[in-house]
Amino acid sequence: MAQTPQLRKEIVIREVEGVPLLQAAVDNWSHIQNFQAKPDDLLICTYPKSGTTWIQEIVDMIEQNGDVEKCQRALIHHRHPFIEWAKPPQPSGVEKANAMPSPRILKTHLSTQLLPPSFWENNCKFLYVARNAKDCMVSYYHFQKMNQGLPEPGTWEEYFETFINGKVVWGSWFDHVKGWWEIKDRYQILFLFYEDIKRDPKHEIQKVIKFMGKNLDETVLNTIVQETAFEKMKENPMTNRSTVPKSMMDQSISPFMRKGMVGDWKNHFTVSQNERFDEIYKRKMEGTSIKFCLEL
Repeated sequence: MAQTPQLRKEIVIREVEGVPLLQAAVDNWSHIQNFQAKPDDLLICTYPKSGTTWIQEIVDMIEQNGDVEKCQRALIHHRHPFIEWAKPPQPSGVEKANAMPSPRILKTHLSTQLLPPSFWENNCKFLYVARNAKDCMVSYYHFQKMNQGLPEPGTWEEYFETFINGKVVWGSWFDHVKGWWEIKDRYQILFLFYEDIKRDPKHEIQKVIKFMGKNLDETVLNTIVQETAFEKMKENPMTNRSTVPKSMMDQSISPFMRKGMVGDWKNHFTVSQNERFDEIYKRKMEGTSIKFCLEL
């Protein structure tokens, strides 16, 4: 007899300023808001499924001067504390960050209005990666299917509605991307596009090196480009989440590093969904100068 898949337990979502977040993060909210950033912190900021692990590995390779072995020192999610992450009794992202020596590289999926104020007050460096909304939606859908710590996404049709209405964890893609884009010139923000890194990794990685105040030679740069290629990272147990127990991430449903491509949305969107999405996009992104590439 075929085994019935284990039903995931009900995931509780709470809103903070209209943004849906996991219950554990909301329970820890005052600690998150009171987090003390330091002027030499670098914060990696992304909307979920926009190349977070990718940019983390790029940044770590730069920080370690292209030393592959040093980048194998720990799993990627242990190298850069995730500010809003909380799962008692494990140490929270805030606790992990507080225990970390400077200079620290941290990560968040929080939108600008939810970020701990000390990041702005200390004029920290922010590295933001944006990915086109259609591919982002597809990737997030598959991620929610396999990630037992997030709500069940339902059917693709249902998820489409959840996503466009900003009812996914970490809120609306539109608000998130627009929020970071609008302030990019007021703070030390390097704003990158997933699609650009895909198209010309060398050029984009050079921008990150410069932003981090590093000076690396061509050989090191080439090593970084090579080591952070999607196929390489998909095979790397330090980045592919293969060590995470199946009870948390079931990679038999969908791999954590699935396709890493531009334009996969075409395999999911129906013609009418695409038309409707384009209308919503136009309305929600009105007045912003940001331009996305939807296929390579």
